[in-house]
Amino acid sequence: MAYDAVILAGGAARRLGGVDKPGLSVGGRSLLEIVTAAVPDAGRVIVVGPERPAPRALYVLEEPRGGGPVPALRAGLQEVLAPWVALLAGDMPLLRPAHVAALRSAASGAAGAVLVDDGGREQWLAGVWRTGVLRDALGGYDGRSLRGLLGPLEPVRVALPGRPWFDCDTMDDLEEAHMNVLSEWTALVCEELGIDPAKVDRDLILDLTKEVAHGVARPAAPLTAYLLGLAQGAGTAPEDAVARLTALAGDWTEANREKLTGE
Repeated sequence: MAYDAVILAGGAARRLGGVDKPGLSVGGRSLLEIVTAAVPDAGRVIVVGPERPAPRALYVLEEPRGGGPVPALRAGLQEVLAPWVALLAGDMPLLRPAHVAALRSAASGAAGAVLVDDGGREQWLAGVWRTGVLRDALGGYDGRSLRGLLGPLEPVRVALPGRPWFDCDTMDDLEEAHMNVLSEWTALVCEELGIDPAKVDRDLILDLTKEVAHGVARPAAPLTAYLLGLAQGAGTAPEDAVARLTALAGDWTEANREKLTGE
């Protein structure tokens, strides 16, 4: 199925203090870069929003600026050449190529397909559509709601594991995206080292390193975690090693003062 991608990456991000939301970084890449990476085989990637150094794409602006998703879709759709188009938000940090592939497969016998969230609600900026159907629908539509535009097209509703529809509207959402990256990294490292992820108490280790970084010094945090790992591998770490190290870090200032002054 030949397809292009239209990614909506404008908007004021008021709940994030007006920052450039698609430009925010998660796991070393901007949200927009993550979304564009989910459509690696798209013929054209059209980003509706201000031009950025990365990712490489065709950038267009809606008219009027800030007019909402329907004018943005109109602007992006003018540049689509393929018979199918993936319509995506530019702030979905969990979206992957497999999710878009699943949408494309589901849409093949219909006007389109959209992801649904855990509550069964359609996510209108996470879908794949027939380009001609979208153009016809836009031609006779003067509303402002994507639901009003796309709902009557009766797309296939697709539920997938992993919450690929998740977007970042608030700082809490952004923090959740960062924690997801941490989970993926932990799983990858455990696989590389032959460790059972179920035996890794991530939150406990994070609390330890936070206490060490705050109470001792930032470089001491990764060093402490490494030394703890060495001790556990050697079988010399006590059962309450994390608690003892956390207490040591908390008492570091007083203990160090006593050591230096002899008091």
